[in-house]
Amino acid sequence: MKVLKMVVVLSFLFLQGCASSLMKPADGSALVASPGENSRVVFLRPSSFGGAIQASLFDITGDQTRFIGVSSTSTQVVHDVAPGRHRFMVVSEAADFMEADLAPGQTYYAVVTPRMGAWKARFSLWPIKTASDNEFNWRNADVAKWIANAKHVQNTPEGEAWFKANQASIVKKQADYLAVWNKKGAADLAQRTLAIGDAAVAKP
Repeated sequence: MKVLKMVVVLSFLFLQGCASSLMKPADGSALVASPGENSRVVFLRPSSFGGAIQASLFDITGDQTRFIGVSSTSTQVVHDVAPGRHRFMVVSEAADFMEADLAPGQTYYAVVTPRMGAWKARFSLWPIKTASDNEFNWRNADVAKWIANAKHVQNTPEGEAWFKANQASIVKKQADYLAVWNKKGAADLAQRTLAIGDAAVAKP
């Protein structure tokens, strides 16, 4: 088990060192396009959060684990999905999750934020809500600055290759930490859920 853990950690250290080759600047035309009948979730990483450590993002709605991209400092990753209920995951040393209930044609934001881990920082996904008890809400004037200062990046073939090479360990983390997530109470889950009414009022 110690050897397996070391292999997994080294894999994610590789991710940290090669993030620039796994993501690329997003196509400008795609950034201004409306999500149409889809819903849009933007995963935001403010520059002050997490240093140089990278985190990988996944859509785990249903029975699939789909790679969205790599989150690094001062970036935002756009993910368009069908409206309705979704579950997203962030992975580094550990895995954490976010629920979502999304309306068509709306854009939502979530912050990728670090927390301390045994080997390096772990990450969580916090929805930017209409109102909340923390800083991740539309009443916080800093949110607009985070969005304005974050570069749009998108996945690459190299990123997909990295995911395929590490899929087994990622899926195992998903199963292990989802068991913990599923024990959360209703109040905790509500704080970690993008609700229909949490959409951005106006495009930043």
